[in-house]
Amino acid sequence: MRKLFLLFFPVLLLSSCSVLNPEQMLRTPRDYQYSELEELLTTDQYRLAPNDEIAFQLFTNDGERLIDPMTMISGQGFRQQQLTYRVEFDGTIKLPVLGRTEVAGLTTREAELMLEEAFTEFYNRPFVQLRVVNNRVILFPGGRGGTSNVLYLENTNTTLFEALAKSGGIADGKASRVKLIRGEPENPSIYLVDLSTIEGVKNANIVLQANDIIYVEPRERVPQRILENVTPYLSLVTTALLVYSLFTK
Repeated sequence: MRKLFLLFFPVLLLSSCSVLNPEQMLRTPRDYQYSELEELLTTDQYRLAPNDEIAFQLFTNDGERLIDPMTMISGQGFRQQQLTYRVEFDGTIKLPVLGRTEVAGLTTREAELMLEEAFTEFYNRPFVQLRVVNNRVILFPGGRGGTSNVLYLENTNTTLFEALAKSGGIADGKASRVKLIRGEPENPSIYLVDLSTIEGVKNANIVLQANDIIYVEPRERVPQRILENVTPYLSLVTTALLVYSLFTK
């Protein structure tokens, strides 16, 4: 019996240690140098990016027709067709009259002012309205209780705190290890946000950008993991001992 135990003990030990947390992904080395959070806190508005779908409306006379008193009195509301355009891979958007125009990196307000200036050549006091309609981030709330999802942001300047709240909060993860991954997949910037203390509130005010990935590291549950990994082997050992006792009687 002792020999049988010695045979199975290393297997039990290795199996329990090899996959303590199989749900964890996007791991970084212990000495990994994360990007500085300060550079994110200076960006307080959403900026247009490739693949953004933008609802576009153009009016003349500074949008006078939108609030024309005579139209209101007559009860005939003015409604212009809202058109949607995509910001292409090179950061440009193809608009009527203007053609391809660079908009990536601009806030919606900056883009509106730029387009109004450009349309001045063709229209009298143009009034432009822009709205991003497909702004989204990918969120992994951490732990077994969390549900990963693609989160569409109704508010253009949605913060990290708002996104976490909208997804149900941090289900079973480490509030001290929230990773924000931003940029091209080939060379992304990775930021580590600590939300475990009240001082971390300022870091949670980061304005999310298109295609950000938010990953909350799951908690280590060592005893539970060991039990889950060892149980099948315990059953095997129990069966072996039962067979052994039958043949030695």
